Amino acid sequence: MAYGNALEALADPTRRAVFQQLRGGARSVGEIAAQLPVSRPAVSQHLKVLKEAGLVRDEPRGTARIYRIHVEGLRELRDWLDGFWDEALANFKAHAERGAEGDEQ
Repeated sequence: MAYGNALEALADPTRRAVFQQLRGGARSVGEIAAQLPVSRPAVSQHLKVLKEAGLVRDEPRGTARIYRIHVEGLRELRDWLDGFWDEALANFKAHAERGAEGDEQ
């Protein structure tokens, strides 16, 4: 249930803001913290949770760590959410077909 970890991680508004910063591309903790009203240590802690949830990856670059969105982790969440859409469309199709059958009578 990887999507559950992702949902839990993104439940925090600050964590969502940190994650949102990564939409524009890979960033260091300092670059992310500069855009938010939280400290660098706080950003690091939020990134740790996002990483444990499989939503971000990091790599060393000199003395810094660079974070980016982990597409595979995000795909698992998207697939789970898409399941709701697929179900809604199937229900709509069934309802429309039942309505069309009723119109023919």
